[in-house]
Amino acid sequence: MPTSDLDTDLAAERAHLTASRAALRRMRERAEALFATGDKVAGDAYTAEQLGRHLSRRVAELADDPSTPLFFGRLDFGEADNDHPGRRYHVGRRHVTDDLGEPLVLDWRAPVSRSFYRASARDPQGVAVRRRFGFSHGALTSFEDEHLDRGEELGTASRILTAEIERPRVGPMRDIVATIQPEQDELVRADLADSICVQGAPGTGKTAVGLHRAAYLLYLHRERLRRSGVLIVGPNRAFLSYIAAVLPALGEVEVEQATVADLVGRVPVRAVDPPAGAAVKHDARMAEVLRRAIDAYVGEPAEPIVVSDGSYRWRIGLEPLHRLVQQTRAEGLPYAVGRDRVRARVVSLLQRQAEARRAESPSDAWLRRMGRATPVTGFLDAVWPALTPEGLLHALYADPDRLATAADGLLTPHEQSLLIPSSPGVGTRVGRTAKASRWTAADAVLIDEAAGLIERPAGYGHVVVDEAQDLSPMQCRAIARRSEHGSLTLLGDLAQATAPWAASDWREILHHLGKPDAPVVPLTIGFRVPAAVLAFANRLLPALAVDVPPAESLRGDGALEVRTVADLSGATVAEVRAALAHEGSVAVITADDAVDRLRAALVAAGIETATADDPAGGARVTVMPATLVKGLEYDHVVVVEPAAIVAAEPRGLHRLYVVLTRAVSRLSVLHAAPLPAPLR
Repeated sequence: MPTSDLDTDLAAERAHLTASRAALRRMRERAEALFATGDKVAGDAYTAEQLGRHLSRRVAELADDPSTPLFFGRLDFGEADNDHPGRRYHVGRRHVTDDLGEPLVLDWRAPVSRSFYRASARDPQGVAVRRRFGFSHGALTSFEDEHLDRGEELGTASRILTAEIERPRVGPMRDIVATIQPEQDELVRADLADSICVQGAPGTGKTAVGLHRAAYLLYLHRERLRRSGVLIVGPNRAFLSYIAAVLPALGEVEVEQATVADLVGRVPVRAVDPPAGAAVKHDARMAEVLRRAIDAYVGEPAEPIVVSDGSYRWRIGLEPLHRLVQQTRAEGLPYAVGRDRVRARVVSLLQRQAEARRAESPSDAWLRRMGRATPVTGFLDAVWPALTPEGLLHALYADPDRLATAADGLLTPHEQSLLIPSSPGVGTRVGRTAKASRWTAADAVLIDEAAGLIERPAGYGHVVVDEAQDLSPMQCRAIARRSEHGSLTLLGDLAQATAPWAASDWREILHHLGKPDAPVVPLTIGFRVPAAVLAFANRLLPALAVDVPPAESLRGDGALEVRTVADLSGATVAEVRAALAHEGSVAVITADDAVDRLRAALVAAGIETATADDPAGGARVTVMPATLVKGLEYDHVVVVEPAAIVAAEPRGLHRLYVVLTRAVSRLSVLHAAPLPAPLR
């Protein structure tokens, strides 16, 4: 365009942005006014409470962040398009309408917005011009047009797209609605009924895909998922803090986030298993051990039931009692539900006798009294005793014979002995009661499994699981119970699997998650990690014994430096000072036992630092243990002593692969000891 036309067009787009922000503000003000008066229009207290929740959520969804672009693209449809002839739509993070209800900004999840991500010169989908906008701190600074009807398409050569992808990363993770690629969009818009597994190499945007799929499903199935819920499962609290701002920025404020430890947190964790014991407890065979242990509590009736009822005595013989216990057992109900069912059937038999004798139906009070009668409760306690998940595991650990019976043919005697180590201060401490016992993290997973067998757990409509490659079979089962009637988005990278029980094939994990037929979709194009950094990290892949395609980066920028140094602390301080001269976040990543030493050296040099426990502490520099960086990204990463990271755990090379792929601009590797062999 001529310069004057460019200026005019840019001024018009800025005016549209101003008008859109003003309209969004009015939408929020109307929602706030309704919220303030909602209790006056509601007919009763319950309606007022429900209306208040809805309006409060609506107010939160309409919050505007001036530093974030309200729209990032525009679609101009050709006159020949059948659905939108000559129409123009701005595409953004949420739907904004003017006072007459006409759209000023279309939500990126709306059906018509799909063309912004999918249209191409080969398949324009009716789009004549696709426009991308460049922003700086919320201000519209530039735009870029692709005339798809003329065969013009920039793709990843787009200057604005490249600038957005490579923008320095400070603070928590951002959404990627402006940069979603066609292969990512296909996953994001997958149907709610579909479970999918994304094998994503570093920097391919798999985490963003999972979060944006959650946002898309909430948009498309709002009421259904509001009732059943959406859950995001992450590997640790640092990761959940890192991603916490993404969904609220897209207007979704009611998605639950949790670690697996949060999900199974019925008991406090106050002990630590030795590795061998933890491996047995996380093994899938433990599910059958627990099922057998619960099944062993169900007994056979030993005598008839005789219940006094005023001048009447009701009697139930052994044969019908045997029959109702066997019938209930065959139904495969959760244990506690089965106990209630046995009680109900006993009361039903008593009710029939009373109706036959009195020619009238007993009252509800009579039915409740019969259910609490001593002969009935005594029968229940004998054939289907009350059981708690904690009590079940305590009984197994406290009684080797009970454990041996439940584990017969499943666990060897040595494996059974590993469940309760005898070394002082190591592993589970079995107290006189379940409450007095000191449980481990693996015990908490087993207690959750027992809870799933005893009670009927609530589930979610959709569950997103990130860094799923490290899930144990028993952790998978904990998630499966919460998604039995919903769908899953599974995200991970087998090359980054560091847990002792990590699988080498996604099919194994999907089997334990109850979704064996879910497709595994690879993402191999890296948008965040520079090519030089990926090439260096990919040297480790042949040594990791996993069959995954190596990542390929589209970024030719970035920097890699590998240096041998004599003084690791001094070299780290110097490297961090140099990194601070650039824009963006800086992370020093080292073996866990060296974190305090390096942080002290940086503080002594006057460099403010944040920690893994407080990643948002305001400092640009974070000192991180290698075990906690999975899923995180930093502009400049300083890796200190790779050999120590590898030596710290059995799957140390996998851990190093994770560490080396956290950099999205520059990577510096400092070492005094020789580098691990694959990197030399």
